[in-house]
Amino acid sequence: MNLTDIKTLELLYQNNFEKKLKGRRILFDDIEPLLQKLSSKFEKEILGYSENNIPIYKISIGTGKIKILIWSQMHGNESTGTKALFDLFNFFEKNDNELSEIIATILKNCTIQFIPLLNPDGAIKFTRENANNIDLNRDAVKKEAKESRLLRDVLDTFNPRFCFNLHDQRSIFNVEGTPNPATISFLAPSEDVDRTVTIGRKETMSVIVAMNNLLQQVIPNQVGRYTDEFYPTATGDNFQKLGHNTILIEAGHYKDDYEREITRKYNFYALLQGIYFIASAKDYTSYISYYEIPNNDTKFLDIIYKNIKITENNRNSITNIGIQLKFRVIANKLEMYKHIEKVGDLSDYYSHNYISAENLDIKELELSNS
Repeated sequence: MNLTDIKTLELLYQNNFEKKLKGRRILFDDIEPLLQKLSSKFEKEILGYSENNIPIYKISIGTGKIKILIWSQMHGNESTGTKALFDLFNFFEKNDNELSEIIATILKNCTIQFIPLLNPDGAIKFTRENANNIDLNRDAVKKEAKESRLLRDVLDTFNPRFCFNLHDQRSIFNVEGTPNPATISFLAPSEDVDRTVTIGRKETMSVIVAMNNLLQQVIPNQVGRYTDEFYPTATGDNFQKLGHNTILIEAGHYKDDYEREITRKYNFYALLQGIYFIASAKDYTSYISYYEIPNNDTKFLDIIYKNIKITENNRNSITNIGIQLKFRVIANKLEMYKHIEKVGDLSDYYSHNYISAENLDIKELELSNS
């Protein structure tokens, strides 16, 4: 149940991805014109409004019995999944390419509802939290945020069999035991503290196995797996516990891809493969190899300055400094800055950018530890 050969998929993606969405900071104002341009294949509905009164849309397509709910940007600064959703919308609009039969199968067998931007206020601030500093992904029980209540209302009304919860992850994550960044990571959330492998989790794992099998053809050894420790207030854990099989996709780093435009493509591949597997699977028994996906580790750094001189308490020493590149909004523009992540012996860490710093002055590097 693979989509098509990888070369064909690559060419189709190049010709059909949504060119008007680029970069890390995706706002409601960016997606609203694209929502209005969607054809009559899609149904559009304003679910409600954010804490700051920005519309939150639900988009629906398909007529099948299998119900799938997909949402993105419940963390406002995690937009790769949003871009991938609009790429997916473009593919659903097409019916004249090598994927037309696959798209027809999906739309015949599935009804899919999308919330492409759940946290528009957080997107403006480029923060995980909403306007009231609530992390929606830890608000599944109390449902203090308007956005959390909207998502839960859709879940209860629609009653999906499967959910896709789309996130971004920091560039600190590597695939355990390798020097590779975790470009895409997956999680089949637990339903209890014992991490019981229920029937629902087996189904979730089977979908992830199908997605991983495809991705290994294009980014081998760059797919990771999050720990399935149970989080009592987390969205995925609670939705899985309620009987809605929930697949977490975490979009991570790819070499030199700080805009997440390459990762976006692999996010799209995973989504399309996962949905197609659900639309066409006859059983969900191929879940064991889920555990063969390596764990995420936190050994990747964007830059490693080696042998840099530092002065503390009037004493000079030589050390290594590991940098994670972070983002913040200044004057309504997204800026990248160098954050000191690690200091000391970094021989166990990996990077695509090692800099011999013997002749550098740390004071001139504009590093931040905030």
